[in-house]
Amino acid sequence: MGRLDGDRAARRMRVERPPARATRYNRRSMAQTPWGDLPVNDAHVHFFSHNFYAGLARQKKVENAQALGPLLNWEIPEADPIKLAESWAGELDRNGVRRVCLIASAPADEESVAAAVSAYPDRFFGYFMLDPLQPDALDRVKAAASDPRLHGMCLFPAMHTYSIADRRLIPMLEIASDHRLAVFVHCGAISVGVRKKLGLPSQFDLRFSNPLDLHPVALHFPQIRFVIPHFGAGLFREALMLGDLCPNVYFDTSSSNRWMMYEDLDLRSVFRRAIDVLGIERLLFGTDSSFFPRGWNAAILKQQTTALYELGFDSEKASRILQSNLERLFEARVTNGTLKR
Repeated sequence: MGRLDGDRAARRMRVERPPARATRYNRRSMAQTPWGDLPVNDAHVHFFSHNFYAGLARQKKVENAQALGPLLNWEIPEADPIKLAESWAGELDRNGVRRVCLIASAPADEESVAAAVSAYPDRFFGYFMLDPLQPDALDRVKAAASDPRLHGMCLFPAMHTYSIADRRLIPMLEIASDHRLAVFVHCGAISVGVRKKLGLPSQFDLRFSNPLDLHPVALHFPQIRFVIPHFGAGLFREALMLGDLCPNVYFDTSSSNRWMMYEDLDLRSVFRRAIDVLGIERLLFGTDSSFFPRGWNAAILKQQTTALYELGFDSEKASRILQSNLERLFEARVTNGTLKR
């Protein structure tokens, strides 16, 4: 593909970038695990920005984002996303976590995550959420592809009611492929806790959640690294089939994986089967952390490392899942031409 023709969209998104902050963590800092202290990265952290809460406030018909605080008993961040980035950087410091993927949790909130990555480029990778059915979707992908602060695109087919195999996505996926953007595709059961807590409806359609719908897409775009969160979130068998047939499909291990009750599985069984099919190299540790004051969900790390330890995996194999696999996922993106830091 030649020069991006989304310059107009890129200019619309571009703001003055703050200088990168000095890395606050000790590079030798590590998280506590059953094997001792190990380096940990997190593939799945939601960046609940002020813009995110402002959108919920409009749906809830309250005065502003801050009005949601008493309803949720959560901290609502300031308008400046750098302040929220600082909170997350401090949270990582406290837990010995090196780097996380920040997910913009509403469409058109790319700039919030991009600002956080600018401020702490050694702590964060940036994901943006895309609703591909919106008229400006292609321009947004073009702009994101030209922005080195963004490393991946998040798609939620059931949330936005489309098939991942819809041909309208092809131009967007071509850009992702050409510019080495990772593509996160939510499959299986989907529930947005903050919407439940606020009593807001979630008009999702699980008919668009089958991982097998991604099969022809992943085959057609072998250079894209597709990430399926939560081991497929209840469609584990289908996710395993997809991962077996498509070597460019990865799983993230995030959340409590409550979906296991659908299949009478425990976490050890899930890890064992996923590793048997995909191998160690295509699993990415994640927590699905999201809001404050809870912050980074250390309980997920404890649950998942305990399961791996009980399965007999040594620290070297565990470290791939916990840290190095995520670095490799984005390697082509962060070292490609102007994306090099």
